Amino acid sequence: MRIEDVRTVPGLSGFFFDDQQAIKDGATQSGFAYDGQPVTEGFDRIREAGEALIVEIELADGSIATGDCAAVQYSGAGGRDPLFRAEKYRPVVEGPVADALRGQDATQFGANATMLEEMDAHRSGGGQLHTAVRYGVSQALLNAAAQAQGVTPTDVLADTYDTEPATSPVPVFGQSGDERRINAEKMLIKGVPVLPHGLFNSVEKVGEDGEGLRDYLAWLSDRATALGPEPYSPRFHVDVYGILGKVFGPPYDRTEVTDYFETLREAAAPYPLQVEGPMDAGGRADQIAEMAELRDGLADAGVDVDIVADEWCNTFEDVQAFVDAGAADLVQIKTPDLGGIQRSTEAVLYCDGTDTRAYVGGTCNETVTSARACAHVALATDAAQVLAKPGMGFDEGFMVVTNEMRRAIARREATREVPADD
Repeated sequence: MRIEDVRTVPGLSGFFFDDQQAIKDGATQSGFAYDGQPVTEGFDRIREAGEALIVEIELADGSIATGDCAAVQYSGAGGRDPLFRAEKYRPVVEGPVADALRGQDATQFGANATMLEEMDAHRSGGGQLHTAVRYGVSQALLNAAAQAQGVTPTDVLADTYDTEPATSPVPVFGQSGDERRINAEKMLIKGVPVLPHGLFNSVEKVGEDGEGLRDYLAWLSDRATALGPEPYSPRFHVDVYGILGKVFGPPYDRTEVTDYFETLREAAAPYPLQVEGPMDAGGRADQIAEMAELRDGLADAGVDVDIVADEWCNTFEDVQAFVDAGAADLVQIKTPDLGGIQRSTEAVLYCDGTDTRAYVGGTCNETVTSARACAHVALATDAAQVLAKPGMGFDEGFMVVTNEMRRAIARREATREVPADD
């Protein structure tokens, strides 16, 4: 089926853009905003309203397939593309991108997505279109291919990459935001498989000696036992945004560090623990070296805590580098940072056959449309876990991602049913 046109509408995303470096440097939170000046290029304030660019692809039968251009909360940090402004990139999508896609066969998702990936930068800097543009347009292309063929987006991805999709929902990872106790209790009552993220993005939250994080995990373990459904075997996953690096500093395989991780494990027990972004080394090579150092140190000390790559693990090539170096037990596939949604699929599949698991992540600052597309990536690749998004309220994102996977599985099962003989 032919692609007739591509249009856009400036929209909202599910959270905010935050200047991560300014926050790490000690910006003071004042209510919901931050006092002080931004330090990352493109920011006018440390916290700004999130934006999205809604993409609509019109097909020959008049139907519309959608996708949303969105970028991560901490845009411009850790080697990412600069802050995404919807109005700046609207002419790019309605101009050269639309010109390239009009007349193309909508069923050819792989070819169309590759063409998009290879386009010139157009106002984006660097050598490619802004990651948010590729992310949003590729979602629309995926949905267009599914609509044109009368299948789910999971089927389109599975056919493109020759995968066997999951037959039950991929474990969903709930993120609490700063309401880390109230939202964690919500997650426990709902039996969320992986929780609670925690947003430990400052020394104040982690504790001068890391005691704040340890105390929180002990509380979480107690509440999981008290509130969780029967049976319930959650996995704890906290994101510390490199703050443990500020608390301890390198080298990370020394006893002081591994002993601290052992206290975290003990606090979380009997539930398994994974810690995301333990340090921020300032660049990919150093980050890989320090993550590998910590992972080896934990293994040598017999400390059963998994570490998760996030900072400086943004592109497909970054994921390859972290996996090849054995620098993490789990890598976050930060979907908006990889550009086209097909690149997220490829990144998850790259982990197959290694000792590194992949989770389909992203950001609270996405939209319902992008979250639904990522649910199909998780199903098609049978990923280790998938992030509940958008927003920081937890409930809505958990519903969106869970229900999308359940719908897709039900539709796929229905099409596989063989009618009974008369």
